[in-house]
Amino acid sequence: MASNSGSDPADLALQVRREADGMVLEARGEVTVFTSPALRQELRKIAIGRPRVLIIDLAGTVYVDSSGVATLVEGLQLVQKYGGKLVLAGMNDRVRGVFEIARLDSVFQIAGSVEEALKT
Repeated sequence: MASNSGSDPADLALQVRREADGMVLEARGEVTVFTSPALRQELRKIAIGRPRVLIIDLAGTVYVDSSGVATLVEGLQLVQKYGGKLVLAGMNDRVRGVFEIARLDSVFQIAGSVEEALKT
C-alpha cells in the first residue's frame, strides 16, 4: 500500500485494497508529471499479482495531465497483457473531459463509481 498523507491537492495519495476478486487503487489529488511515477510504480506492483479486475478509483482525483493519462494507458496495457480488466471509476467532469478530448473514453472502461465497476 502506497500512501502520501500530504494535504496539498497537488500531492497524490494512493491506497490499495482488495475487493472480491480484484483490486481497487484509490488516487486522491493530482496525477501529473510530478506524481505519475508513484502511480506507475503502484500499477506495476499490482499487476504482478494479476488481479482479474483492477479498478482505479478517481473520485478524489482533481486533475490529470497528459503524463497522468499516459501512465493510465500504460496501466491498461499491463493489465490487458495478462488478460485482466482495468476500469476507471468515479471521474469528475474535469478529469472525464481530458479522456473525452483524447478520445480515450472509448478505450477505457469507465464506471460512475467503484460499486458500479464491481458489478461489471
